[in-house]
Amino acid sequence: MKRVVIIVMAALFLAACSPVLNRELMTEGAREFSLAHLRETPEVFEGKLFILGGLISETKLMEQGSQIEAIFVPVNSYGHLKSEYHMEGRYLAVYPRSKGILDPLIYKRGREITVAGEFAGLRKSKIDEMEYVYPLFEIKEIYLWAEKKDYYWPYYYPYYYPYYGPYPYWYDPWWGRPYPGPYWPPPW
Repeated sequence: MKRVVIIVMAALFLAACSPVLNRELMTEGAREFSLAHLRETPEVFEGKLFILGGLISETKLMEQGSQIEAIFVPVNSYGHLKSEYHMEGRYLAVYPRSKGILDPLIYKRGREITVAGEFAGLRKSKIDEMEYVYPLFEIKEIYLWAEKKDYYWPYYYPYYYPYYGPYPYWYDPWWGRPYPGPYWPPPW
């Protein structure tokens, strides 16, 4: 029995330490980079593999495939999004049509992703009225993180009658004063 517990615990530990994307892609791809550096010298990085995280801003279905616009978030060595990061900008990631589509209802605004993508250059577009230069990646593999849910914890009000207050006194909501015990006044 002790061996079974040890084996189960080891399996859980190893599963917790596994990367979210394919191991080969995680070792090949660069994780420590800046989008500004990619914008300055795009010809140097053309065709290189990058591992990047993001917060989806918009997903579109286009002629060449599904296009995700995301806010850049750095990732750690397992592909998990880092919680402390500086806003570096946005990027575009295109999922080729030959691989399928990424449904905009599932890959919607606010969802988190980890992408293994090959750098394909820069693309000019607009964010509202402002001209913006996006680094463009072709998606090799993508991981969609579970949707975060807001939980509502209701406040439970005390049950007033007859079990309220320090024993042996309870609060009587009709008389507005404490009385000693549930059988008050006495029957005599």
